[in-house]
Amino acid sequence: MKNNYKIIFFGNPDFAVSALESLVKGQYQIVGVITSPDKPAGRKQIITPPPVKVSAQKLGLEVYQPKDKTELSRIIKKLQPDLGMVAAFGMIFPKEILTIPKYGFINLHPSLLPKYRGPTPIQTAILNGDEQTGVTLYLMDEETDHGPILAQRELEIHNTDYLLLSTKLAEMGAELLIETLPKYIEGKITPPPASPGEAWRAGLPQDESRATYTKKFKTEDAYIEPVDLEKAEQEGGQIALEIDRKIRALNPEPGVFTLSPLKGGLKRIKLLAAKIADGKLKITKIQVEGKKPTVYN
Repeated sequence: MKNNYKIIFFGNPDFAVSALESLVKGQYQIVGVITSPDKPAGRKQIITPPPVKVSAQKLGLEVYQPKDKTELSRIIKKLQPDLGMVAAFGMIFPKEILTIPKYGFINLHPSLLPKYRGPTPIQTAILNGDEQTGVTLYLMDEETDHGPILAQRELEIHNTDYLLLSTKLAEMGAELLIETLPKYIEGKITPPPASPGEAWRAGLPQDESRATYTKKFKTEDAYIEPVDLEKAEQEGGQIALEIDRKIRALNPEPGVFTLSPLKGGLKRIKLLAAKIADGKLKITKIQVEGKKPTVYN
């Protein structure tokens, strides 16, 4: 092993997989991987494991899927890790858990904190038309995305959609983690720790005056009024930009859609892809309810 300290990894979606795989490739000692219980997914509600579980099992790592914080606490105390590494796990840890590892918990967050704390920083950056986003490594405390910052890296957004931007940020975050982790453990992150026994307190405090928060998006957030869609396609302008951003940000979940009167009644139409051409919105991929997707040039 590259080192003799023990890491426990927490994560659920594809975004977290890159960080986990990078730690394994870097020969770090992963004593356990904690992820959410398998859940029903898709139209047929097939019981599906989180992507992190699939990856961890392929890597031969021990996987734990606690049902609540009480069970989670028991697992962490049993494993006695030196460090917790978190990426898109979706849980705020109480102090009794945060203080178990000697070096605390590091979280990988896909935004330039303190901007866009919370569950949907990637989608929100696209929706707001931001030109830049990035990743942040920070030390977790008892508040949402609030602890001291260890490292950050920026990324240009351009016209990227959620899936591609998420992949890019995951890869960037994994690289930043591998660069930062040795410096943190060796006490080389500035400002220095308050005392030799408090290495986990290193890092720069976040500027609370700049903090913003994101929300979970619901189905209704992804709805496009037919009149707005028509205006965006025929006239363009600001409404075209807003719908284009929504399509790039909120697919595949919750999934952007509109309603249209077709044969057999009012049908739900998924708006899967679009582009801006000559200032107007051009839909390039749709899926009518009950049918296969259709692609347009």
